[in-house]
Amino acid sequence: MKKTSLFIFALFNLITNSCQQSNSSITEKAPVIEKQEVTITTIEKAQIYTTAENTTSRLSLSDTKSFGTTQQPKEIETFITVNDALEFQTFLGIGGAITDASAEVFAKLSEDKQQEFLNAYYSENGNNYNIIRTNMNSCDFSSNSYTYIEGNDEKLSTFSIDVDQLFKIPLIKKAQKLIGNDLVFYFSPWSPPAFMKSNQNMLQGGQLLPKYYASWATYYTKFIKAYEQEGIPVWGLTIQNEPMATQKWESCIYTAEEERDFLKNHLGPTMVKAGFQDKKIIVWDHNRDLMVHRANTIFDDKEASKYAWGMGFHWYETWTGAEPKFDNVKTVHESYPTKNLLFTEGCKEIFNATEYQKWSHGEKYGKAMINDFNNGTVGWTDWNILLDEHGGPNHVGNFCFAPIHADLSKNELIYTPSYYYIGHFSKFIQPNAKRISTATSRSSLESTSFKNPNGQIVTVVMNSTNAPITYKLILQNKEITVEIPAHAIQSIVSQ
Repeated sequence: MKKTSLFIFALFNLITNSCQQSNSSITEKAPVIEKQEVTITTIEKAQIYTTAENTTSRLSLSDTKSFGTTQQPKEIETFITVNDALEFQTFLGIGGAITDASAEVFAKLSEDKQQEFLNAYYSENGNNYNIIRTNMNSCDFSSNSYTYIEGNDEKLSTFSIDVDQLFKIPLIKKAQKLIGNDLVFYFSPWSPPAFMKSNQNMLQGGQLLPKYYASWATYYTKFIKAYEQEGIPVWGLTIQNEPMATQKWESCIYTAEEERDFLKNHLGPTMVKAGFQDKKIIVWDHNRDLMVHRANTIFDDKEASKYAWGMGFHWYETWTGAEPKFDNVKTVHESYPTKNLLFTEGCKEIFNATEYQKWSHGEKYGKAMINDFNNGTVGWTDWNILLDEHGGPNHVGNFCFAPIHADLSKNELIYTPSYYYIGHFSKFIQPNAKRISTATSRSSLESTSFKNPNGQIVTVVMNSTNAPITYKLILQNKEITVEIPAHAIQSIVSQ
């Protein structure tokens, strides 16, 4: 199975036919990686992979360097200092959501384009994703609203995932086959059935009525059993997608106390009774702005906390015009170090087909991933892995961007900068890697580093300024000098 053996990157072919600053499709093939089984103890060389605006570089091998003896850094120089003796959280992986929309668009592609798409995300030659999130019941990125039961079936006797058999499950299985043993599959509900809610509507918020807490808790176990009968192992779940947002699409409100009590008194015990105590239960699953309050409320309650693997979060707190609240991620990590942090959703909202190649979209991903990982996050999940040329389908018109779009009128795939920025992490950092100490001497550069299980060290560096920057990377009392272009991201693979 993939990623189970220890390896180094020995050969990495350049990606051709690079992204152009236009709306035309990009159909370059993923680079080929050959591997050797070896454990690295002393770092000698570094391979540098670069993606840069206004160039042909897209995850391209741009240079190979040999480390030399380091000198005392000078204040006039720019440095990135990495200490692989200082290890932090264990890396879970990176991936994206297979929604109804993604699966429906995938099904409309020709067979060769489907294979190209699967390889682009899930193969070792592509972005090497291993995390999959999906929706339980419908979400906005579904063609219509649906549940897995008929009518007001509180006893769930009609529960069936037949609707998922049409598009979602076939795509999930194809991705699962490429991922292999490293698969991390989890799900999230956007809304219970309408009859279980205070507003009698799957849309427009509302709250789960207390008399249906037990039935709704059982609903999760029914979903797990059904998917595992399909041969899809369920790693975990989030309790509720965005529990403080009243949306025009499927949504459901839980106060912090309501989510705590539902977990403590219903969902947690129901999961244990069903034999699913090994499944990871994730709380919150909403923006960074209120995550500290939610963590305090749930994790300070011993009975609720014992069922919670950790906390999921999104990045949409910037809807107010404010900056991302990365410090809140750090606060939760420092306050509850035994709990895990997982980024569960992010995308560039408000679709505009003239902005497929807008570079700042990719830089938003790079900045978020570097800062979230540096603040203790173990894994990172993008939103839809694929959307059509309209940013959908979406049954309420909430169209947005994905890293890859399909122009179904032309049977073409469009690779955006976001795809390549995510790839600078997911392609090189392996599950069970350890984040290690990394610091930059200038705010013009952002960076994070991981040590793979075989000792290989991956340092991701981002330059979002308008000028190229020359910097030195210090590692194991050795250094190399590197230049990063303007508006670029690099992965330095040291081995």
